[in-house]
Amino acid sequence: MSPASRKYDLVVLGATGYTGQLTAEYIQKNIATDLRWAIAGRNGSRLSQLARDLKELNADRIQPGIEVVEVNAEDLQQLAEQTRVLISTIGPFSKYGEPVVEACVKSTTHYFDICGETPFTFDMLHKYHDLAKKRGVVLAPHSGVDSVPADILTYLCVQKIRETYGVGVRESVNVLHELGGGPSAGSLATMIALIEVYPSRFTARALEPHALSPIPPPKSTRRVSLLDRMLGSRDIPPFGVVTDFPQAECDIGIVHRSWGLHEQGKYYGDNFRFFEYQLVGSRLKAFLMHYTVSLIRTALRVFAPFRWLVKKILPPAGGGPPKSEFHNYRVAFKTVATADCETVHKVMASLNYKGSPYYLTGVLVVQAALTLLQGGETLGKSLSGMVTPSTWGMELVNRMKKAGIELEVSLLD
Repeated sequence: MSPASRKYDLVVLGATGYTGQLTAEYIQKNIATDLRWAIAGRNGSRLSQLARDLKELNADRIQPGIEVVEVNAEDLQQLAEQTRVLISTIGPFSKYGEPVVEACVKSTTHYFDICGETPFTFDMLHKYHDLAKKRGVVLAPHSGVDSVPADILTYLCVQKIRETYGVGVRESVNVLHELGGGPSAGSLATMIALIEVYPSRFTARALEPHALSPIPPPKSTRRVSLLDRMLGSRDIPPFGVVTDFPQAECDIGIVHRSWGLHEQGKYYGDNFRFFEYQLVGSRLKAFLMHYTVSLIRTALRVFAPFRWLVKKILPPAGGGPPKSEFHNYRVAFKTVATADCETVHKVMASLNYKGSPYYLTGVLVVQAALTLLQGGETLGKSLSGMVTPSTWGMELVNRMKKAGIELEVSLLD
């Protein structure tokens, strides 16, 4: 069946999970009522209950279809053949993601996900990118809070520097200022799943800064000083003291892939490098956070009994902060980029959102998918294969703004 004649425009797979449900609710309340869409998952009764809840949110739109599927090749193939775009929210992706990607590529169905698991993305890039590109299929991982803010803010900085100074970017640093809500059970399980699925050597390769880039890294690479690495902190004007941000492991790879996709590195600049941190305010706090996280990660990787214990005490998958608390949350990122020229010129871009990062993930992945479904020509659409959020360009930026996400960019000098 050709994509244009398929039953659905869009399917949300994993719709009864925590973020999947929020994604479905966002579509129901905010997206044009003529969208032909469906909710899909393994539990038919929970899907039916979700459909009833969605109808209460907006009874005037086309109600979603219900597709009960198991995570196996046959069911996923049948599902993918019914839709133009599939959004996967089933995690951990390292355990459940590959059959979905494979089904989409075979069915010439465009694939979006909310993954933040770089080893999985690295794996899928090497297994499916070439075939997807040959068949005109878009693979768009990391289309949620991992890694849209980092990628889009960097893109806006590059664009501003190009327009103002006519040069590329030497360094772009994204800093998390606020991320309310805390991790869901699914997010906490992801770290363990990655350790159990992928060998440590594979993970190390996947997490190299330019592992996802389609072109080799710049010859002139800049590194953080040895002292800053030992202290687990860095002083970034105009923000202050920052430390490691766990999400950086996925965002760095995606932003460097964007660098390679935009005019083979020429648009961002030949010497471009991206870093990411979170704001902490003091060297002592940064030191404590850095070594606490390092110890936990080491213990999880080295000691199987510790992993077993953590899995036992994790809450059931599918949970997260209650919706009644969303109004208390805020998501805030700021990126500062330095022009690649002798005179120091800097640009800052910011993203602010009032609400839960999990709900924001639903907003972002839906708007990215609609950019492909309903938008005009974009770099992402013309490239196909594995793309990044910034390849949707200003069309996605404008959709984000209309969805209530504040995006600003300004000169610092």
